[in-house]
Amino acid sequence: MLRPARHMPGSVRTAIILLAAAAGAGLALGCARMSLAGSYPASDHFDGKRFFNPGEVEKQGFKEFLTWVRNRQRGPWQDWVDITPGAAPAACVGGDELHITFINHSTFLIQLKGLNILVDPVWSDRCSPVSFTGPKRVHAPGIRFEDLPRIDIVLISHNHYDHMDIPTLKRLQKKCAPRIYTPLGNARTLARHGMRDVVEMDWWEELPLGDCLNLVCVPARHFSARGMRDQRKSLWCGFVIEGGPGAVYFAADTGFGPHFEQIAARFPDISCALLPIGAFLPEWFMGPHHLSPADAVRAHAVLKARTSIASHFGTFPLGDDGQYEPETALLDALRAADMGDTRFLIPHPGETFTDLR
Repeated sequence: MLRPARHMPGSVRTAIILLAAAAGAGLALGCARMSLAGSYPASDHFDGKRFFNPGEVEKQGFKEFLTWVRNRQRGPWQDWVDITPGAAPAACVGGDELHITFINHSTFLIQLKGLNILVDPVWSDRCSPVSFTGPKRVHAPGIRFEDLPRIDIVLISHNHYDHMDIPTLKRLQKKCAPRIYTPLGNARTLARHGMRDVVEMDWWEELPLGDCLNLVCVPARHFSARGMRDQRKSLWCGFVIEGGPGAVYFAADTGFGPHFEQIAARFPDISCALLPIGAFLPEWFMGPHHLSPADAVRAHAVLKARTSIASHFGTFPLGDDGQYEPETALLDALRAADMGDTRFLIPHPGETFTDLR
């Protein structure tokens, strides 16, 4: 991470340091323009002004954030790891085939029924509102951007900088102008950057994707912010794609909660679940909004997914967990669990899975 120049005023240096730390926590307490909530009806997760997690008793606020920042005990990360990018994915897949390619962090390419769906795409060097500081990637994306097939659909789960990466979205807009699906309150942010083909969705809303598939916006236990004054002004979510060879569930960022049981009840045939395992330490601070590896194994069991694939690890140093700590903790949790005839995979950047039916 770059350090602020010493000639900067102290207040500016402090602001940049806090901004970078906040981006690393997923709090994104920056100076970006607000993306205000629209005129949405009040619900069990929207009070008319801000979104919230049902049943949430205590919110992690700025006081808790400062406590974490002042007492951080960061695990080790390498400055850079050389990887060999994966082969260019298929142009498209049809029939009952399902291909899922892990690109990096929470970015996956999902290919089925002739559609190419990219989720939370990040090809930028940093997940930050500024280009000169903030969490920096430690390896290249697993698939070169120029090797991507035509992208028909982009799913954006929430507005944090490591999930809604505007530079990458602009590149996609220029290359193939895909339709974007995202939860409530995010279209305004995207429109400011020239993206107009945006569909907002609320939790449990269902929309068709082509002739064969349905997209369902499902609950997650997280929060949103891109600036100092827009916390929880837009919604966060996971997505389920159904209609293929079993449902595909992308959990995005989420803490553990009753929504997993609700999703399992609605979708009893989950072929593949993409579950986050990283940025889980310290658990007292990260736990309400990020699964630990052990929590991810619990979620896998509740969902009864045939296959789960780990996400949200090994690319950007966000929490206090070290670079390989989520993988090690996941392997420990899996050894202690009864997996039956299911499996939980740790992908390599650029790896494509095709045996997911």
